Amino acid sequence: MPLNELIPVLQTAIGPVILISGIGALLLSMNHRLGRIIDRSRNLVDLRRTASEKRLLRIELQLGILWRRARILQKAITLAVTTALLAVTIVIVLFIGTLLVLPISVVIVILFSACLACLAASLSFYLKDINLSLRALAHELDQE
Repeated sequence: MPLNELIPVLQTAIGPVILISGIGALLLSMNHRLGRIIDRSRNLVDLRRTASEKRLLRIELQLGILWRRARILQKAITLAVTTALLAVTIVIVLFIGTLLVLPISVVIVILFSACLACLAASLSFYLKDINLSLRALAHELDQE
């Protein structure tokens, strides 16, 4: 394939590649939040061993909230990774379709739509985690 025929395909592939880069930054943030949840949970589990009865109830409540947040972030991360994989698939289909001269328009539209749907769902779970963490903080502040 001559280079002048490949250049438009490379230009078309830039969009999904930029999306992959953005998803990478989002995944870094999500993984950081998940790591902090895990660290805080481990600390609370250690505190639970020596806690008084009153403090034990608060620790259990916090652990429950942290568990819910971890599960929400797991879903968000899974959907973000799925988004990146779909974007990678778009780039692969673009190149294979061009090299083999296949009609790929419908496949690209379906993949891109699925990619954006997964991204929207991932961001929704991410927002849900943020809101839950703020509610947990408000609960803690009311108890102090």
